[in-house]
Amino acid sequence: MIAIIDYGAGNLRSVVNALSRLGYEAKVTTSPAQVLKAQAVILPGVGAAADTMANLRRQELDGPIRQVVAEGKPFLGVCIGMQVLLSGTEEGGNHQCLGIIPGMVRKFAPGLKVPHMGWNQVRQRVAHPVFEGIADGANFYFVHSYYVDPDDAGLVASETEYGIPFCSVIAKDNLIATQFHPEKSGEVGLKVYDNFIKIALGAKISER
Repeated sequence: MIAIIDYGAGNLRSVVNALSRLGYEAKVTTSPAQVLKAQAVILPGVGAAADTMANLRRQELDGPIRQVVAEGKPFLGVCIGMQVLLSGTEEGGNHQCLGIIPGMVRKFAPGLKVPHMGWNQVRQRVAHPVFEGIADGANFYFVHSYYVDPDDAGLVASETEYGIPFCSVIAKDNLIATQFHPEKSGEVGLKVYDNFIKIALGAKISER
């Protein structure tokens, strides 16, 4: 089972539809037990990190998320689902997040229009299976006012320019996270989901 975590975010149906177009069946769930049993887990979303964390804690989903990542189960975080993986966020003051990836979520510098919204290039820093069949510099769709700044630069699988080069994909073992929205990024975004599910079905990531 592919579990899509439902913590009250508004774009879950778009993710389900994207996977359905690829021929995959996913289950939207609020159940910690189903998250733990899933073969692969997706945490998508839009909104604020503090609200997301509050909802995850209220539904007792924060612990299962940490557990599935620790167990090496394929996990994909999208947009706010990427940001809450970090230690904390500057959004709305400092708030603790899941602490799976050491680092902070930071606001873009003054003078830049926020949110950073629209199509932008994703420059691949590593040869990773999630990029299989995707050209370096391909355009993906972004909507965000904050960006992730992991302590370990080796986890940055791709960068995107917006005032500064910022991390647009994190990859660590079977954990993948994207700042852009694959479900809003046309065929190239569908390819990201397809690659992730193929990684999940193959159990382990192998370098190409």
